[in-house]
Amino acid sequence: MRGIEAEQPVLFSYVNLESRVPRDHPLRTIKMLVDTALKQLSPRFDTMYSRRGRPSVPPEQLLRALLLQIFYSIRSEELLMEQLDYNLLFRWFVGLGIDDQVWVPETFSVNRDRLMEGDVAQAFFDQVLAEARSRDLLSDDHFTVDGTLLEAWASQKSFRPIDEPRDPKPRGRGRNPEVDFRGEKRSNATHRSTTDPDARLAKKGNTTAKLCYTASALMENRNGLIVDTEVEHATGTAECDSALVMLERQPKRKKRRTLGADKLYDTKDFVAGCRERGFTPHVAQNITDQRGSAIDGRTTRHEGYKVSQRKRKLVEQSFGWDKTVGLLGKLRHRGKKLVSWVYKFTSAAYNLVRLRTLIVGGVCA
Repeated sequence: MRGIEAEQPVLFSYVNLESRVPRDHPLRTIKMLVDTALKQLSPRFDTMYSRRGRPSVPPEQLLRALLLQIFYSIRSEELLMEQLDYNLLFRWFVGLGIDDQVWVPETFSVNRDRLMEGDVAQAFFDQVLAEARSRDLLSDDHFTVDGTLLEAWASQKSFRPIDEPRDPKPRGRGRNPEVDFRGEKRSNATHRSTTDPDARLAKKGNTTAKLCYTASALMENRNGLIVDTEVEHATGTAECDSALVMLERQPKRKKRRTLGADKLYDTKDFVAGCRERGFTPHVAQNITDQRGSAIDGRTTRHEGYKVSQRKRKLVEQSFGWDKTVGLLGKLRHRGKKLVSWVYKFTSAAYNLVRLRTLIVGGVCA
């Protein structure tokens, strides 16, 4: 028989949020990993907050909300708060009750900035890696390094001469006047963005030069997990410099390790720097360079070199995920310090997704 539509909505619900989330939902495994990491960070949170005054937004809920913003590609705090208001799955993951009031976007942003000042992204990133290590999912012997460009939140019109007055008279009418750059020589040596001074004009391949940052990632080769990140000004040597910095931060070991990379890293200085830090450079040979390759047959003849060259392509998956799902294709933050924080936290989110896949796939217990 035909059902009758109830005109009076139900006033009370007797089903809790836990029961509304499917047992096999992907966020269940991720929430377990996140809660384990946040439990270890609780003493750190205690030192960041005063013992006086009104209670602020719990940092655990802030971090879970930021993870949801990355997982579901939510572009702004306003949209995130809107989702938290009516999305029961989001409320369950963050830890809000069905009747709890959602924060206003301004309050959320202010409390989020406190986490950024406390370098919580690095601490959370380390705890996620500790969970992966406890499940024997990290390789300590074989790594890959690569870099990519992250487009800055700054327009080409903001790229002005350094010696130009700070508030030049607009060319044309309106708030967004037309600017003609034809015939004008512009470079990072003579120009700087007035919107984001840390951004630099750069490009890769046959693309248009844009204001960017160089983001580098160090990946372990066993399961493609990111073990370190670095953000630098977009210069010609930024990727090699960042790679050596990340290698320097790795724990010292007597056993020699390998590092895979593409042919951009095939320089004598980088190869020598890798060896000084206890890494055998499995760098792709740049045979088109007139200077010749810094990698010879003593390295390329080994089977491990071929394995490193196959594995190194996994790091591209993290860059693709960061730019599409994590919305880093066009940055929404300005300044090198803030961009570094966001990239580190987004990499931690990527590792959580990888860990969930490995756990559900039966790779670990």
